[in-house]
Amino acid sequence: MKSKNRRRYWNGWTLVELMITVAIVGIIGAIAVPSYVSYIQESRRQAAQNDLLQMKLRQESYRLDNNSYATSAQLGAPVSEHYTYSVSNISATSYTLTATAKGSQTKDTACKVITLDQSMTKTPSVCW
Repeated sequence: MKSKNRRRYWNGWTLVELMITVAIVGIIGAIAVPSYVSYIQESRRQAAQNDLLQMKLRQESYRLDNNSYATSAQLGAPVSEHYTYSVSNISATSYTLTATAKGSQTKDTACKVITLDQSMTKTPSVCW
């Protein structure tokens, strides 16, 4: 016969078990969240790089029809929540395409401004 006073296990969580679970979840979160944020920043940066490369193709196409490179207005810069695009140093033989981080992307401190010019010079090099 079973005793009525016998303690039953697994009916609930003790405070110690709950504290251990919260600690484990906190450790996993402390590791996962920064990695996730870094991954998101890198993917947005790659999107900006692709936009700059597409702008370069449009610049070269424009130059085939005209004897100079296009301005930002003529080129039609992409619209993005995370970067502002511009064209500078425009002449008959050169230009510089720039993507400047905005909003939450400014936390990507090493790559706030990425550039590409007519000779495929990519700066800063660590961002490409």
